[in-house]
Amino acid sequence: MEAIKNEKTLAELSKQFEINAVVISRWKAEMLENMAMVFERGSSSSKDEQVDIEKLYAQIGQLKVENDFLKKSCNKLGI
Repeated sequence: MEAIKNEKTLAELSKQFEINAVVISRWKAEMLENMAMVFERGSSSSKDEQVDIEKLYAQIGQLKVENDFLKKSCNKLGI
């Protein structure tokens, strides 16, 4: 964001954030190129995020069941 504001030179930003000036200029170019995507409506990523959340909840449930099973088994063995 500092590079986009143009308040400091690339050399100053590079020194301040300890990042190569070339990297900062690439990030700035990418940001300016893709900035319009931030304001697009009807993002398709929300559906992808919903699917990922469902998968994560399923995995949490599976891990909880496995954890409970292992705890019971350890208790039976006296561990």
